[in-house]
Amino acid sequence: MIDVADLKKAYTEEETPTQALRGVTFSIEKGEFVSIMGPSGSGKSTLLHILSFLDRPTGGTYTFQGKSIDDMTDRELAQVRNKDMGFVFQSFNLLSRLDVYDNVEIPLLYSGIPPGKRPALVEEAVRSVGLEEKLHTEAGKLSGGQKQRVAIARALVTDPNVIFADEPTGNLDSQSGLQVMEILKSLHEKGRTVVLVTHETQTAEFANRIIRIKDGVVESDKAIMAHNLRGTLK
Repeated sequence: MIDVADLKKAYTEEETPTQALRGVTFSIEKGEFVSIMGPSGSGKSTLLHILSFLDRPTGGTYTFQGKSIDDMTDRELAQVRNKDMGFVFQSFNLLSRLDVYDNVEIPLLYSGIPPGKRPALVEEAVRSVGLEEKLHTEAGKLSGGQKQRVAIARALVTDPNVIFADEPTGNLDSQSGLQVMEILKSLHEKGRTVVLVTHETQTAEFANRIIRIKDGVVESDKAIMAHNLRGTLK
């Protein structure tokens, strides 16, 4: 599904170039649950932005579902992002004055799904994260853990091929974080591809593979043993 080869990204600030990525190479197959780890400044956020079409590399290649992003216009990239990618952010990115239903429906407004089909899709996505009783509650009145579950429902509503989660437990207490990670793990077990960016080892270990980034390069890329992590997330 995802293939990057010798991926590079350079930024120029005050005429001084900064190499955020220095030649990253890996592949992610459909149905994998992969964590990308690294300390602050390692390049993991830059990498996520490129993988999710929010930015373009300055070197190397990125192929998504068999098509190079070099061959895609910005409009085409936006269409693929909306159709094939779901996003979960550390800061939730919900509209606090809208209720859960309206927040989850937002991606459908840009997807071409007929209005008559949207309610069933929204309700199923909300049900999948266990918040059906909050369907008409304003997002601003939810707890942090509930907000993140709404964000997951919003990511799911277009039935994307891959879910990108950027530090999804970063603003949550340990119990809420555990619930969020268990939902992501369950989605993977149902066949979803999940790419998680985190600096937390215990969060990363919910995945089946950890790619560690340091100073803009892949430091290690290892499969990990499945084990029961219930109650261990800090």
